[in-house]
Amino acid sequence: MSYSIVAEGLTKKFGNFLAVDNISFSVQQGEFFGLLGPNGAGKTTTIRMLTGVLKPDAGRIKIDGVDIQKEPLIVKERMGVIPEVGTVYIDLTARENLDLFGRYYGLPKKLRDERGEQLLRELGLYERADSLVKNFSKGMRQRISIGCAMLHEPKILLLDEPTEGLDVQSRRMIVEKVKGLNAKGSTIILTTHNIEEASRLCQRVCIIDKGRIVAIDSPEYLRSTIEKMQSVEVSFDKRVDPSLLSAQSISRVEEQGDKLKIFTSNPDEAIEKIMAVKKELGLNIVSISTVGPTLEDVFVKLTEAHT
Repeated sequence: MSYSIVAEGLTKKFGNFLAVDNISFSVQQGEFFGLLGPNGAGKTTTIRMLTGVLKPDAGRIKIDGVDIQKEPLIVKERMGVIPEVGTVYIDLTARENLDLFGRYYGLPKKLRDERGEQLLRELGLYERADSLVKNFSKGMRQRISIGCAMLHEPKILLLDEPTEGLDVQSRRMIVEKVKGLNAKGSTIILTTHNIEEASRLCQRVCIIDKGRIVAIDSPEYLRSTIEKMQSVEVSFDKRVDPSLLSAQSISRVEEQGDKLKIFTSNPDEAIEKIMAVKKELGLNIVSISTVGPTLEDVFVKLTEAHT
């Protein structure tokens, strides 16, 4: 089995703060791999070590079989990086940014021009190709940042919260471009707060909390590990106090818009409680459904257990 990334015993401290605590993981060639965790969990620090921006206090990293500390330039030629805050030059045009990054990676002019033209069209920026980036919206700047990172068609692409705070159109465009690169065989490493996005895109996810790995596997397998953590969603024709739905098998009740989400180890018992409240208060049920655990449920449960 070929691995694009092998990280062993990574540790990083900032003063007395242990940001990353002896973590190890590997990412297969061509895999779409997600790093999930609360704010301050150590995701960005991990990405910065993987890209050579930070040197680990302990541990080692091999990228495409090459030790990043021994051969950093070789490693960086093989990867593209998209940080949360874009790295484009705002006093250059979109086209000039693409050309400059192409030069960084040693692409010949003809290839730079061809790929730059194609990316400008695919990213919906062709009409603004010769406009200064400082006049672009956040979403447009991030699209150019994506283009610069993908121009040399890297074997490995690392993305740190790439769609955070973007408009729907930019988010979709970025996701589709990244999926397309992955389909061609590139390895993708994604850190994100968007658990739904990670569940939809990633073949495996690594959940980090307080600098340590608490779980690593496919989203589907992680969901299956807490199979008993089901929920019932119900909507009544009038608002109901969540506390009225307490029962032994019900762990918690959350208001979600016009619905109540009831977390339970026994959906049958939860539905009986719902029907009892309905009868007692003379309510009508607008909708009701049972729902299996989501990756977000897994995330909450594992990080709570780790606290």
